[in-house]
Amino acid sequence: MTALCALVLVDRGELSFDDLVTEYWPEYGQNGKESTRVRHVMGHTAGVPDFGERLTHAELYDWDHVIRVIERQAASWVPGESCRYHALTQGFIIGELVRRISGLSLGEFFRANIAIPLCADFHIGLPSEHFGRAGEMIKGTSMPQKLVRYMRDQHGASPSVRPPITNSTAFRRAELPSVNGHGNARSIVRVQTPVANGGNAFGVNLIGQSTVDQIFREQGVIKAMDAQHGIGYGLDGPLVRLIPKGARSSFWVGGGGSFVLLDHTNRVCMAYAMNQMNFDFFGDERGTSLVKAFYKGLG
Repeated sequence: MTALCALVLVDRGELSFDDLVTEYWPEYGQNGKESTRVRHVMGHTAGVPDFGERLTHAELYDWDHVIRVIERQAASWVPGESCRYHALTQGFIIGELVRRISGLSLGEFFRANIAIPLCADFHIGLPSEHFGRAGEMIKGTSMPQKLVRYMRDQHGASPSVRPPITNSTAFRRAELPSVNGHGNARSIVRVQTPVANGGNAFGVNLIGQSTVDQIFREQGVIKAMDAQHGIGYGLDGPLVRLIPKGARSSFWVGGGGSFVLLDHTNRVCMAYAMNQMNFDFFGDERGTSLVKAFYKGLG
């Protein structure tokens, strides 16, 4: 959802993925981050996979505080030269670019320009009037040890964003673009179906085909997740390998086993959302069985 906000700005000519981040956000250009291009952020190659310092939950929920932290931290590698999952930082960086360009927070921009036009019941930063509709997130299977080690090594300074934290009022209200979108499978499909259909669905011309094509610019491989990443979307991974060969596809997965899969060849989109957070990201049988059944039905 966050990546789509950036695609909308690109489609309008207000953002370019090849521009330096500092063209929109001058303060970002500190401590080795001066050469960072927007596409590096979109493809997890920007060199800021974590915050570089320990944050409390209260600090994580304070947008301006996090932005100052990101501005002053040093790049972990030369931007563009490595690819590692920017689990929390990517959402804040894209969100700040959206704010600098549009004057709206990421959640506000998403609501006004994507959710409302598409009649999609999806929220980045959940208004309190919807709390009664939100399912409680519950713990499921443990995170695989390979992923535990990776997350500890790469994101050790990040506060927990797993249950029971996810059920707190402060977490739900905050705009945490990488981790706290609230919706269901229907709303996820409602938002992403235009992208799977050349940018147009449900009577809404969201973005053009040339902008959709930007997604397929390969940026790097997140080895720990076995995922080839493009601009804002995954391009190859275990989930994609379940669909018929030759189909042009993109995807992403969420913490706990949720996912969205876009088949640009057959112009279809499917999503899975749950509230029991298992941590087999790409092999969760609840989701993979649905992909198999979907394509069996599609013939």
